[in-house]
Amino acid sequence: MSGNSWTRRQIAERLAADVPDGAYMNLGIGLPTLVSNYLPSDREIILHTENGMLGMGPEAEQGHIDPDLINAGKLPVTELPGASYFHHGDSFGMMRGGHLDLCVLGAFQVSEKGDLSNWSTGAPDAIPAVGGAMDLAIGAKKVYVMMELASKDGRSKLVDTCTYPLTGLGCVDRLYTDRAIFELGRDGAAVIELVGETTVDELRELTGLPLRDETLTPANDAARANTSDQTNSSAQQKGALA
Repeated sequence: MSGNSWTRRQIAERLAADVPDGAYMNLGIGLPTLVSNYLPSDREIILHTENGMLGMGPEAEQGHIDPDLINAGKLPVTELPGASYFHHGDSFGMMRGGHLDLCVLGAFQVSEKGDLSNWSTGAPDAIPAVGGAMDLAIGAKKVYVMMELASKDGRSKLVDTCTYPLTGLGCVDRLYTDRAIFELGRDGAAVIELVGETTVDELRELTGLPLRDETLTPANDAARANTSDQTNSSAQQKGALA
């Protein structure tokens, strides 16, 4: 990876490296589906898709497409050994019941405290598409979002308060973008990894937020460990409440 920004596929590749062995995970429609192509081969990661499949594999290649085997975004996918199929209602029960360890969603906006807006911009001509995002946002034990940091008109999509209709409050744990990776929470956003020669000051200027610098240093490693413990505790509480 080089330059001061990642491509969408590089964001997906970087996020995939952080998925733990043994995780049950859902990938949202659109950009997050790219993650399935980069999951480490030495880890057992079980992909769930809300249209009723557990054990989904990477995207299907041309010439090997089964038109009956698609993900929730209607993209042709593959199945791994042991894959299973079930009713749509059962699938949503898995999502709402706290049975997924992780989900990856796209977003129009994410707030520094982890609020998520990803189903409508509220524009009169916008086509709302909430799908199962609200169920995943509140049901998954951890929620990662991947998106480009700035919109096409150059405005930051990481904001202090979401202005678009909300999907969930305080639900996003980590944000992967083309310029940096952030951890989010009640205390605001922290930068934990920078892309290329991007600086935290540049990100503060772009976002207008008082971003904490928790990029890798010995002192910051300890701070991140504490944050991770708090996040895990929060995830366990969220799973217990679902």
